[in-house]
Amino acid sequence: MADRDLCFMPASKLVPLIARGAVSPLELVQAVLTRLERVNPRLNATATSPPSRRWRPRRRRRPRPGAARASVRCMAVPVSIKDLTPTKGIRTTWGSKIYEHHVPDEDALVVQRLRAAGAIVLGKTNTPEFGAGANTFNEVFASRATPGTRR
Repeated sequence: MADRDLCFMPASKLVPLIARGAVSPLELVQAVLTRLERVNPRLNATATSPPSRRWRPRRRRRPRPGAARASVRCMAVPVSIKDLTPTKGIRTTWGSKIYEHHVPDEDALVVQRLRAAGAIVLGKTNTPEFGAGANTFNEVFASRATPGTRR
């Protein structure tokens, strides 16, 4: 399957592909990281990435047939978290110079639940300072272009 197809496929279609082994979590994450490296210099949409861009899959057992569905809802689906939401070990700035170097010790509840459901957090997306404002500009990461905007 083409990397571009993987990057634009909804999670509802990715999870069954991963579950039956048609797509590996590593293949999916690598496709997303490759695309991100290609488009982010123009868009500046991803503000912070985890300390290591080298993602190493943890050895996980495949879910048992009939296992609780909640444990596989987001199985190995890469996600980015808005920079307004604390993420353990990944810088969270709220788009403010005040918190430019802040690295939370724990995840926000929504991130805990995403991880528990099997999602893979790849980074943080840019935000206006404290989420206030009509455009995504802040002193930490500058402005961001929308995908349809040319710079």
